[in-house]
Amino acid sequence: MGNNEQQMSFWEHLDVLRTVLLKILLVTVVCGMAAFLFKGQLFDIVLAPKDSGFITYRWMTSFVELVGEASADVFDVQLINTGLAEQFLIHVKVAMCAGVLCASPYMLYQLFCFVSPALHDNERKYAVAMVGSGYLMFMLGVAVSYFLIFPFTFRFLGTYQVSGEVTNMIALPSYISTMMVMCLTMGIVFEMPVMAWLFGRMGLLSAGFMRRYRRHAVVIILIVAAVITPTSDVFSLLLVSCPIYLLYETSIAVVRIANKQ
Repeated sequence: MGNNEQQMSFWEHLDVLRTVLLKILLVTVVCGMAAFLFKGQLFDIVLAPKDSGFITYRWMTSFVELVGEASADVFDVQLINTGLAEQFLIHVKVAMCAGVLCASPYMLYQLFCFVSPALHDNERKYAVAMVGSGYLMFMLGVAVSYFLIFPFTFRFLGTYQVSGEVTNMIALPSYISTMMVMCLTMGIVFEMPVMAWLFGRMGLLSAGFMRRYRRHAVVIILIVAAVITPTSDVFSLLLVSCPIYLLYETSIAVVRIANKQ
């Protein structure tokens, strides 16, 4: 820590933090406004999983045809709006979420610049590794949810009927909230290797412990997968479970390295 940082008072640190937060807020609002203005492109992405032409469904159809099975059925789920101002409010909500997502690298950079003067060189190195890997894993989890988990969940629940006389018309807020919750959940789940490395460095977790309780972990993973993707077919359950299990095995390797360090 340099002399300037040592001489800064508590209120001066607060003033620097306020400047950092204002910069973050400004960039987030600008990104949110940009997302708001590009409404067509934004909702083309958000609403893509509701159509049978979505890339995940096309890949699934190609795979089914490759193994010689009948082609997957084309489905159509209609989204409805029941509130006078609901569509506008959802537009604002989704735009701000997109703004936060786009501005997140800048947020992390500004926060790191604020705390880095108080860190030693080795602490700064570990902080960069933790924050960078954590961010990448979170974004990977969001991508897996958007391209894999949410589409299959929506396809099952959106086309499920107790009777042919009942037509499914999904409310737009339900669609948006389900997508956001699932993306957030998978983003957090994909932090498993990062947290395992941290606990391994702290001596709170060992690779031997994780290998010893691997069978218990598999049961927990299947339960989590069943909650995340409440579908009735084994294929979708395994499709969700496999990435989480691979994360667990990756965490064992990461913990082994952390224990050696």
